[in-house]
Amino acid sequence: MSSQEDDDEEIDPVKMILPDEQEEGKSLTTLGDDAAKQQLQEHHIRSVESMVVIRQLPSEGLSFQLWPAATTLVTLLDNHRHHPSKSPLATTLSALSNGDNDRKLKILELGSGTGLVGIAAAVTLGADVTVTDLPYVVPNLQFNVDANADVVAQKGGTVNVAPLRWGEDDDLEVVGREFDLVLASDVVYHDHLFEPLIQTLHSLLNGGRGGKKVFVMAHLRRWKKDTVFFKKAKKLFGVETIHADPPKEGSRIGVVVYRFVGKS
Repeated sequence: MSSQEDDDEEIDPVKMILPDEQEEGKSLTTLGDDAAKQQLQEHHIRSVESMVVIRQLPSEGLSFQLWPAATTLVTLLDNHRHHPSKSPLATTLSALSNGDNDRKLKILELGSGTGLVGIAAAVTLGADVTVTDLPYVVPNLQFNVDANADVVAQKGGTVNVAPLRWGEDDDLEVVGREFDLVLASDVVYHDHLFEPLIQTLHSLLNGGRGGKKVFVMAHLRRWKKDTVFFKKAKKLFGVETIHADPPKEGSRIGVVVYRFVGKS
């Protein structure tokens, strides 16, 4: 692991979670006012010349807003579709397809929030994706999936929505374990969820389709306690860094993307 997990300096989470400026390739429209305010954000997926539209509900809390690591994963998926030979995801995705480029990948996203990453995966990879989050987040997640149903179908993908509470075996039984790839962004945040997340990952990476399962996670380190998650995870999974964004202006570190595989 890099020194980012070993550095004791604290990071300002609010500044990192909710950046003020909009990035290239995205446009933001605010509708309504006060508690009813919603934001519609367009994301141009250049590799397939398509637009994905996401509704954010800032007044409802952080689960209804787009976090920085999600846009990093979307960019990686977009770039992979455009230049697969140069992609940090190339080794992982080619291994999962087992040389059969016509076989659809089955992907599960944990802590989907607005659903942007899962929808982008369906669009760029033509994959069958299941996006999940806590039950109270699911209605907005379903709204975003429905809003992008046409572009997903045009690119040969599918997106299903399901509630999934980490550490709850009953929820996982409903969602299933038959996935090739698990995705997540900015899910290592609340320390009381470290164990439930690891429990769910252990069940997913050691069950389902034959062969090694893979978890790809984009993460922006905010606190020292993040180190605890990685120490626990490394006891059960092989963990490697596959990509790191340069820090944004005013920040000391950028988003890092990790690859987890189950240990034999």
